[in-house]
Amino acid sequence: MKHIVSFALIAMFAAMASSSAAESPATAFLEKQTQNLNGLHGEFIQTVYDADGQAIEETSGEVSLQAPRQFRWEYKAPFPQLLVADGDRVWIYDPDLEQVSVRRQGNAEQQSPLLVLIDPSELERQLNVEGPKPLEHGQSRLVLTPRNPDAGMTRADLDFGDDGIERMELVDSIGQRTEVRFGAWERNPAFADGWFAFDPPDGVDVVGDLGEDAEVTPLGE
Repeated sequence: MKHIVSFALIAMFAAMASSSAAESPATAFLEKQTQNLNGLHGEFIQTVYDADGQAIEETSGEVSLQAPRQFRWEYKAPFPQLLVADGDRVWIYDPDLEQVSVRRQGNAEQQSPLLVLIDPSELERQLNVEGPKPLEHGQSRLVLTPRNPDAGMTRADLDFGDDGIERMELVDSIGQRTEVRFGAWERNPAFADGWFAFDPPDGVDVVGDLGEDAEVTPLGE
């Protein structure tokens, strides 16, 4: 589940920061889609299918993103889980397990698809991007494939409509498919103070790296 979120966020941050990547039909399309875009908030429904096409899991929740590298991905049903990147660290909170895992956001995470959240110029170094390809009902599709043969995902299809990203389909190395449908997008919303911060609740186990700040340029510089 966490890997799915990471790869999905690549796609959305790639869209929000595509001007940092080398010019191509795909990046030109993204620039047009995301002109003057600094933040997004929306809802999602995520369905996981096995290699035989049978649905095995459905979850839903809300997602928020803010350039250059902050995000909040919150599962609300059927079980709560929260993933927050505050610009220095990535926090994953599982209320049912009463556990928080944390790691630094850093350039050393070369194998993590979250790298593009730190440095959007990594988009075309980490991924092959094809498109846009026209679809029915006026939608357009971008197809992303990882350059790293050891990546957990083999392909991501991004379908854009008039209001931005509407659908994303990801396929992993064993043929499992994850479909994420987005809706109710708000562009450049006024996020509440602390929306992209996380303080572990009292009494939960915290596992991971609480050391130095991220190995990236601090936010605001």
